[in-house]
Amino acid sequence: MEDELLSDDGQYPQPSRSGMGPLRLTLIIIVALAVGFGGGVFVSGTSGARSITSSMPLFNHGLDPTPDQSADLTEFWEVWNALDTQYVITHASSTLPTTQDKIYGAIQGLTAAYGDPYTVFFPPSEAKDFADNISGSFGGVGIEVGENDQGILTVIAPLKGTPADKAGILPGDLIIAINGKSTEGISTDGAVDVIRGPKGTVVTLTIVRDGKSQEVKLTRDTIQVPEIENGLNKTIGVYTIALYEFTDNSSQLFDTAFTAFKASGAKKLVIDLRGNPGGYLDSAVAIASHFLPKGTTIVTEDYRGKQQNIVHTSTGTDDVPAGTQVVVLVNAGSASASEILAGALKDNKAATLIGTKSFGKGSVQQLVPVGDASLKVTVARWLTPSGLSIMGNGIVPDIIATTTQDDVSAGKDPQMSRAVQFLTTGK
Repeated sequence: MEDELLSDDGQYPQPSRSGMGPLRLTLIIIVALAVGFGGGVFVSGTSGARSITSSMPLFNHGLDPTPDQSADLTEFWEVWNALDTQYVITHASSTLPTTQDKIYGAIQGLTAAYGDPYTVFFPPSEAKDFADNISGSFGGVGIEVGENDQGILTVIAPLKGTPADKAGILPGDLIIAINGKSTEGISTDGAVDVIRGPKGTVVTLTIVRDGKSQEVKLTRDTIQVPEIENGLNKTIGVYTIALYEFTDNSSQLFDTAFTAFKASGAKKLVIDLRGNPGGYLDSAVAIASHFLPKGTTIVTEDYRGKQQNIVHTSTGTDDVPAGTQVVVLVNAGSASASEILAGALKDNKAATLIGTKSFGKGSVQQLVPVGDASLKVTVARWLTPSGLSIMGNGIVPDIIATTTQDDVSAGKDPQMSRAVQFLTTGK
């Protein structure tokens, strides 16, 4: 799910269905589904809730159409005219583009020149598909995808219980082909379009893991994702709250689980964010507020001087029982809102992070209409309280603990075991 879009996970004001005003996304698009929250793309099949707002109406933009007089378009028009006068159709399936098609193609090339996988121009047909994806339910396989620092399509996280999870897809898997076609040069949004599809149909992913490639056939399904699981291990006195996504009601679900934690009398808490690709910013802020005094910085939207930065602070619930030890588990599948929560608790020394470095999805997108088309453009980046840019850097745990495929196959969880060790021994 790449996408990503931003939602309220990257603070995106909930847009009204009427569609007025620019929409900020922090969504992670669910591949197969399509939701863009947080910056990745999720290929799923639910309403989509990840790093951006799950509903993304378009808004009036007020874009400036004044030509940039400093731009020399001589070469552009030379190429335009050369193609217009010299191009000959050689394939039966080929058609000549209309003038509008050529304009949209030029705009897509301009957008791609910025080298940002989350900044994308959608011609009208793709803009409609994108809007439908964000608001609807589609068949998918349950993975969120993004691009790594080499620009390769990468699995951010498979969602628990989905076709991708059951097939053994792991965070960090590189997707080099979809249905036999190379993904080189494809955008995360483009990948989502190809991977999603009707329930019951099959999509084949060629993935690379540990330098070895393999084909994985996945049968699309309607994705039902568990949002939260919680419970107490009475033997060791450790309470665990596992969050699988940040939806609009995740904070309420967390409140219920947190109340149960306090009622249990336990003083050791594990918040498991592994494989959580993100979602609504408001949910991350509300959850962080349980652990931080009112007014404490949780995350900053840095607009780099283009407009005033927005600082999101704790609402001051701050109701953790005295003497409680808190561990947050993260891995390469923790992205966007997960990184915001983990970074806030780490920087404010409210929890100890254990696991592996998170994905590094820390940019904010805005969706603006351009006629019947639309532009998804990166407008800001997320900064942790210490000033760390999440984008491309991720959140590095205080204690590194890894889990291998062999561990998973054997039913072992070394990262959770390391968390328990830390909580029971302090080391």
